[in-house]
Amino acid sequence: MEIKIAGMNDLEGILALHKRYHVTSISPEDKPDGFVTTNFTQEQLQALIEQERGITIAKDGDTVIAYAMAASWQFWSAWPLFIHMIQKLPEHSFNGQALSVENSYQYGPICVDKLYRSTGVFDAIFYASLASMVHRYPIMITFINKINPRSYAAHTKKVTMDTVCTFQFNNNDYYMLACPTNQKPA
Repeated sequence: MEIKIAGMNDLEGILALHKRYHVTSISPEDKPDGFVTTNFTQEQLQALIEQERGITIAKDGDTVIAYAMAASWQFWSAWPLFIHMIQKLPEHSFNGQALSVENSYQYGPICVDKLYRSTGVFDAIFYASLASMVHRYPIMITFINKINPRSYAAHTKKVTMDTVCTFQFNNNDYYMLACPTNQKPA
């Protein structure tokens, strides 16, 4: 298994994995094990790869088996949910710091092919993504839909993220979580 920052040659594999586990296209039998809610166009993923250098992937041979996305709030501001989160940042603090677009970034979605779950891929890609942003921001922020308990458990039990708050958006309930980018595996 190889973990690396994605390049444009990885785009098709990322799109295929994303489509398989997106909430609008995931098979009903796979949905209880977690899903992705954010939609991306090919152009948005290209910007995430080329401008933000914000997709960390795991590959088994030539196959993308996992990804973790991370980018500045400026990148995410094209989506209404992220605009809502940006507006909420100043209402909260983490480790004694008021949250802002300058000292934090948005991580996620993260997706691991079901054949590779419980193999350490999640932890490995999480920490690789975190390390890729440590020189740009001290705080990582993410959100998890409350109807996705597997993702919440993974982010609070397998890795150490703290719940900052809960919020509602578009008739959905979410957790907002944070961790320091200099955090190392336990």
